[in-house]
Amino acid sequence: MSENNIPLPINYSCHFSEFREGEQFARIHSLGLVLSGEMELNDGITKTIFKEGELYSARKNRLLKFAKYPPKNGEIRTVTIYFDEAILRDFSREYGYQAEKKDNTPAFIKPDQKALTSFMYSLLAYEELPASTELLRLKQKEALLLMLSDDPGLKDILFDFSEPYKIDIEAFMNKNFHFNVNVERFAYLTGRSLSAFKRDFQKIFGIPPRQWLQLRRLKEAHFLLTQKGRSVSDIYLDLGFENLSHFSFAFKKQFGYPPSSLQVK
Repeated sequence: MSENNIPLPINYSCHFSEFREGEQFARIHSLGLVLSGEMELNDGITKTIFKEGELYSARKNRLLKFAKYPPKNGEIRTVTIYFDEAILRDFSREYGYQAEKKDNTPAFIKPDQKALTSFMYSLLAYEELPASTELLRLKQKEALLLMLSDDPGLKDILFDFSEPYKIDIEAFMNKNFHFNVNVERFAYLTGRSLSAFKRDFQKIFGIPPRQWLQLRRLKEAHFLLTQKGRSVSDIYLDLGFENLSHFSFAFKKQFGYPPSSLQVK
């Protein structure tokens, strides 16, 4: 990761055990290839498994959960290329691409283009080379040209540089409370400054955002454990808790008993 938390243009990832990303927010556009194992993407509505040899593409400013599953006695390996706003603006000026309309496509898609898949495999040849800004930029541009040749409509996604517009907080939060992102992200995605978000949130829900988020997640956990027969280990990550101990402590503090006491023996 770079100093401002923007990923390097090309990322090679390898894990021997199940792995989930930290914050569930896609800050910039990306294109990835599963080299081995499986990758799961979940935007809260659609959940898709990407297998070895399949491409995945996530769009910026979307809430998105990642889960990586290694094969038996193996490792999950992926290669991902990221497109920050600087490269997209440069590309837009150089090739004349501009967004013509606001596109409301899903948070992620599964591209199916042989040339693009071959290009992603070719990036493995650069894994051990010293990072070169010029070379990385060329590779980003090559990927963009391949993506746009296959789907020209992507220009409305890739070259939309507008900020999120103001939307209804209540509906958005009730739909997305289970994503592990901070309050600042929720404010940004609802088209508000942090102070405006907190003010509007208090008017609607009557309590501060952080307090509401924890309570809403715990109530959902209680419902899943008592009504759906889910296991504690199965739900805490799905509800936005970073670890099991934090979830168990918060649950017991709220309800007076540990979540494990609700599991069917």
